[in-house]
Amino acid sequence: MDLNELLRKDVMIMDLKATTKEAAIDEMIDNYVKTGVIDDAELFKQDILKREAETSTGIGDGIAMPHARDKAVKKATVMFAKSQQGVDYDALDGQPVYLFFMIAAPDGADTLHLQALAALSSLLINPDLVSNLKKATTPQEVQDLFNQAEQAKEEKEKQQQAAPEQTNDQGFIVAVSACPNGIAHTYMAEAGLIEAGEKLGIKVRVETNGSEGVKNKLTAAEISKADGVIITADKKVDMGRFDGKKLLNRPVIDGINKPEELINKIEAGNAPTYHANPDDNTAGEDAVEGKSTWSRIYADLMNGISHMLPFVVGGGILMAISFLIENVAGPKSTSFLFFNGIGNYAFNFLIPVLAAYIAVSMADLPALMPGFVAGFMASQASASVVSSNSPAGFIGGLLGGFIAGWVVVGLKKFFKFIPKSLEGMKPMLLYPVFSLLIVGAIMYFAIDPVFAIVNKAISTFLTNMGTGNAVILGALLAGMMSLDMGGPFNKAAYAFAIASFTTTKSGALMAAVMAGGMIPPLAIALAATIWKNKFTEQEHQAAMSNYILGAAFITEGAIPFAAGDPLHVIIPSVIGAAIGGGLTQFWKVNVPAPHGGIFVSPLSNHPWLFILAVIIGAVIAGIIYGLWKQAPEKEVVK
Repeated sequence: MDLNELLRKDVMIMDLKATTKEAAIDEMIDNYVKTGVIDDAELFKQDILKREAETSTGIGDGIAMPHARDKAVKKATVMFAKSQQGVDYDALDGQPVYLFFMIAAPDGADTLHLQALAALSSLLINPDLVSNLKKATTPQEVQDLFNQAEQAKEEKEKQQQAAPEQTNDQGFIVAVSACPNGIAHTYMAEAGLIEAGEKLGIKVRVETNGSEGVKNKLTAAEISKADGVIITADKKVDMGRFDGKKLLNRPVIDGINKPEELINKIEAGNAPTYHANPDDNTAGEDAVEGKSTWSRIYADLMNGISHMLPFVVGGGILMAISFLIENVAGPKSTSFLFFNGIGNYAFNFLIPVLAAYIAVSMADLPALMPGFVAGFMASQASASVVSSNSPAGFIGGLLGGFIAGWVVVGLKKFFKFIPKSLEGMKPMLLYPVFSLLIVGAIMYFAIDPVFAIVNKAISTFLTNMGTGNAVILGALLAGMMSLDMGGPFNKAAYAFAIASFTTTKSGALMAAVMAGGMIPPLAIALAATIWKNKFTEQEHQAAMSNYILGAAFITEGAIPFAAGDPLHVIIPSVIGAAIGGGLTQFWKVNVPAPHGGIFVSPLSNHPWLFILAVIIGAVIAGIIYGLWKQAPEKEVVK
């Protein structure tokens, strides 16, 4: 595919007017809409901002590559946009961005399109091309510069193919480059590593794991003779094959910005040696840099919660429906017994699944069984050396998952002395037996006895707490739901409400967190309805969809607005959510379903009071946001 088909002249912006990150994104998306590249600006922007939330696509040296791959894109296109004054884009080097390449890839992009995107991305590692692009004044000049750079690259590759094989004294490094979307950074890191290797006189062979899948796959012979391995990846790659090699594991952006540093570390022998387990294809901790202990714990916890949520939602809603049926048909009716039984069966898996997948995140598949057992023991009142009528519950299961993970990690290190001829014994015999014995003993003699008491105390407090305490707790949890809209505080509040739900069988706190999650998107929609002149046309269209998202308890509809203007969005949202959550507790509202928003309100004991609490919170948040928000300088809705 000709790069000129991808880098179209009619969509280029040679004088970008925006001075802020969100305004730049909006201006480029508006141009994509005008030129017919995309047909859903809201969806495309949501995916662009979702990618920006992972890490800024401002890669440094004045370049940004915002990109998205979704069904809003009608034809694969790369928009070139140039800012004369520079844009504060939160670039990784902290400097303004002058050159933008907004990549729009269809959800089902064909191989030809993907190859062209990869080729274009790899050219941007050329500093001469970047320098000349900053001086370009016309779209034709931009296309000519890319054509020249592509021809020069092809000529160089021909010369390298014709050159004699590397000498024995030339360094050799293998690398893997990968990112979640795989349409830009993967190939820029590949080009950066290869080019840096050429400057240093070292051959670098790069395997890419991008939108086309794995390309240039490394062979066992190449890995064996390599001086070391460089992983520049933001997703998991196959690691077991690198056992015993010097290895650096870094984010993909380091392959773009720091390739010489990585190569020099490998060649100087300053990289740790990676030791793989036969049943573990993830990076060893000794090879992972830049990840804090808390970030690892949080990732493990989120893995458990994400696998647990389908059981919570499915089981909880069916149980709530059964209560409605009970009021009409009675507790002995077949329909009640069916819905209630199915819901309870799902709920019985909740704590075991949470514990199991926390453990799996920490230690891979060998930790699945002991994690499940730890969670099951935490859910049983009898699984303890101390006689009790209360189980260790949600908190005990959460701790059990981490304990199972730590135990298996320890066993993997302990059994390293086993000869390779007996490796098969580890996953089939040693890990299952010893992990079950150790985890079961810890749960039986320590965790369950202690946390059965803790769980009973929490249950008693939640059941008997007065209205004042209930209002404060409800306001706090609802405020946390809107503070980071899906982040750690949001997940912590939701997990606490689920723990309360499983302990007390009451949906009181679930009403508070549901209200807290519904209010931010509803507030944004309300503000955009009343203060149209303070929103761009694109913002206004996106805001209108938040009426539906908010009503359905989908807080994520507020994220694009919070990402672009966090202060003016988050503070009103927290205030409104806290008021709405507090009111649900003041009015003793109970919602015995963990998801669904207004659509499960009929299941509540006071459906109209629940809806009223949400409306009051949304109105207060919407008014504060609408009055506080500044009108944009660009065109507004008429």
